[in-house]
Amino acid sequence: MSKREAVGEPQSCPLFTADGDSVTELIEWVRGRGKVLIVTHDNPDPDSIAAAVALRHLLLVKTGQDAVITYGGIVGRGENRSMVELLEIPLVPICELEIEQYPVVCMVDTQPNTGNNSFPADLPVHLIIDHHPVKSDLSGVCWVDIRTHYGASATILYEYLCQQEVSINTRLATSLFYAIKSETQDLGREWSKADREAYLKLLPLSNNRILFDIIHPQVPRDYFSAFRTAIESSMVYGSVLVFNLHRIHNPDLVAELADFLLRQQGVEYVLGMGWYEGMQILSMRTLDQNASLGLVIQQMVEGLGTAGGHGMVAGGQIRDMDDDDSSQQELERLLTRRLFKALNLASVPGEPLIVENV
Repeated sequence: MSKREAVGEPQSCPLFTADGDSVTELIEWVRGRGKVLIVTHDNPDPDSIAAAVALRHLLLVKTGQDAVITYGGIVGRGENRSMVELLEIPLVPICELEIEQYPVVCMVDTQPNTGNNSFPADLPVHLIIDHHPVKSDLSGVCWVDIRTHYGASATILYEYLCQQEVSINTRLATSLFYAIKSETQDLGREWSKADREAYLKLLPLSNNRILFDIIHPQVPRDYFSAFRTAIESSMVYGSVLVFNLHRIHNPDLVAELADFLLRQQGVEYVLGMGWYEGMQILSMRTLDQNASLGLVIQQMVEGLGTAGGHGMVAGGQIRDMDDDDSSQQELERLLTRRLFKALNLASVPGEPLIVENV
């Protein structure tokens, strides 16, 4: 955790690990400053939602200030909608707020100028809690806690609550547990010792019935249509699989289907794409723990859009894109070429995932 003055000489942004004393300083800094806004990334996932809920709970208990949690895009994935509904999590679309009225702005699981949140770039941000690599100068941010070795931002907030001896009720425990569970895929992907400890301590505090209902939501018919589109469009280039959902109504489908198609035997890397409201949504997954997909996808979208991620998971956005077939095909070919170059793989002919019987 770093405490900075909002004005003064710029400083570079190192990575920080907060202890109990610095969390107390953060709380005292927020105390009495007025309305607090907590910003998640667009189309928020369980980790971003749970981290925001935990920060809101911490500030409410310690300062009496009830923060507003806001997001851009939609809560699209069935599991995420069930989480919000069943745990009664209050989220407010950012388009409904007059954000200039909030003198304290916090970001969780995202950062300014990353392209994956809808907070205006010209307005100040005062607090960042995240587990993604730093992508821009954060010297103007008063408080920063970024832990790239953590599997989930929710784990950082869980530690805050423990350090401050703030009680964790069943709903909050369920939210935090599900966030860590989904972000690390049950401690099978990019987890740390801190994530495991939080996972094990939160499990007995969680509501198992609600967890089951979150994990097994009912979904609309077009959900299954998306699976068909992904499978039919998938091209396999050796160890790489590329699919294109074309026009979609739920941007979370790209990441969900990237996870699903990574199960294809012999495939180590998956690139998925889909067009949503003028923007191309990209998602990447890999089985290679040393792939550094966050860097790979940034090379792929250079000059086109924004992207970021971790070693085995990454995502990106290319704005102002047409959804006509020719534009989609051209972009898919370009990204596939750049993917092979970034991974330093030799190009190989592609073949459809599904081969029709002759």
